[in-house]
Amino acid sequence: MPQLQPQPSLKQLKYFVAVAHTLNFRRASYQLHISQPTLTNQIIKLEEGLGLKLFERTRNGTMLSPDGRELLKHAEQLLQTMTEFQSVARELAQGPKTTFKLGIPPTLGPYLLPFVLPQLHQLYDKLKFYVRESAPSELHTGLYKGDYDLIISPLAGLPNDFVVEPLFTEPLKLVLSSEHPMSKDLLIEPKHLKGQRILTLEDKHHFHHQVLDICNELGAELQRDYEGTSLDTLRQMVVMGMGAAFLPGLYVHSEMHVPESLHVCEIKNKPILRQHALAWRNTSPSRVFFRELADRFRRIIKARLSHVVEVSTP
Repeated sequence: MPQLQPQPSLKQLKYFVAVAHTLNFRRASYQLHISQPTLTNQIIKLEEGLGLKLFERTRNGTMLSPDGRELLKHAEQLLQTMTEFQSVARELAQGPKTTFKLGIPPTLGPYLLPFVLPQLHQLYDKLKFYVRESAPSELHTGLYKGDYDLIISPLAGLPNDFVVEPLFTEPLKLVLSSEHPMSKDLLIEPKHLKGQRILTLEDKHHFHHQVLDICNELGAELQRDYEGTSLDTLRQMVVMGMGAAFLPGLYVHSEMHVPESLHVCEIKNKPILRQHALAWRNTSPSRVFFRELADRFRRIIKARLSHVVEVSTP
């Protein structure tokens, strides 16, 4: 019966990867904070246990052998998996005690996060968010690159290779100047939007394309020459009678509670909605906690904003 070879230890794999990256035993031992003889001895034991030569040692230096090149990617994957395992175990044992980079669109962040983050802080007193605002397409790219740990984004358009947890659905409200002929109606007949001038944001925002689709469907005229740079500028252009605008329900709830020269209404029998989701990379070591976080988001939003939005079912 053949004798079983000893399994490589994680320490040996770590040493192997360090030498493979530096191709220099002296530099690798310095990076690992061990002596060079100790490193050499562990690599020899690893090679003996595998029955393979991982490195070629020549007068000109150290090179990976063909077998070493093939095994390197597998060793790196094993070490990465163990790092993620330890991170998840630490979070489960101690709770989150770190800072996450959160990305969110500027048409949502200021009108959602003040209702959510204070209560999250009460639940997780060591948890912190570094929040940055950007257009959804830029958020998706940033999440891929690691600029963000997680993002809140419109559900439509999110790449399939992200882990996605729907959070809530938000209505879009039609906002008119108080001097507009339809400003006395709470429900506007869809046919009455035909030919109406509609203002919106720049086309880098997902919000822009949603409003464009509405205008094309109802025959309204999107004012491309007067695109707003923010929801506030859009509102001010409506006040000045430059056109009507569709504004997110959370913005209306948060920023338009003081009476002004505006009228908020909806299109009859045609709710216009946008759905938001929390998303992260499927390789994130914090993915277990992120699912818990999505559930916390939904509970807080339901408790504080259910009169404005509809919370998604997990």
